[in-house]
Amino acid sequence: MEDIEALYGLYFRDVYRYVCRLSGDCDLAEEITAETFFRALTAIKNFRGDCDVRIWLCQIAKNIYFSSNKERKKLVPLPAEELPAEIPDAEEFLAEKSDASLIRRLVHELGEPYKEVFMLRVFMETDFKTIGGLFGRSANWACVIYHRARKKIIERMEKTEKGDGTR
Repeated sequence: MEDIEALYGLYFRDVYRYVCRLSGDCDLAEEITAETFFRALTAIKNFRGDCDVRIWLCQIAKNIYFSSNKERKKLVPLPAEELPAEIPDAEEFLAEKSDASLIRRLVHELGEPYKEVFMLRVFMETDFKTIGGLFGRSANWACVIYHRARKKIIERMEKTEKGDGTR
């Protein structure tokens, strides 16, 4: 039990930030982070140490996030008349979120290993040496993959903003 408390103290912030960036929903990130540490508690005996503990926890969190998305897609939406009235300045709020949403969508459209390397570097602030090690490659390989992913995202954003793609 002390082990999981130590892990929680050391890695809560990293896992929470990762899920918050992944989902774009900080309330959901809080729930998933809590669930992540609960699952880690039950699975800690199976942790082989093949990767950094932070990466292992974030992988658990990512799996929970994708599973929760599948569950939410199964929910039946409320009829329009039962939905609450729009909050004031909702359009302004959505406009500010649109770039972040576009970037998140573009990241998810990347193929592997670009997507994973980009997320590890940007959302978890993992160094290239660690990323390379996770893939059994060099730090230079991780750096090259990250910069290629970044370039692809920028190119797709420019296309979208010029009207060549859908937003």
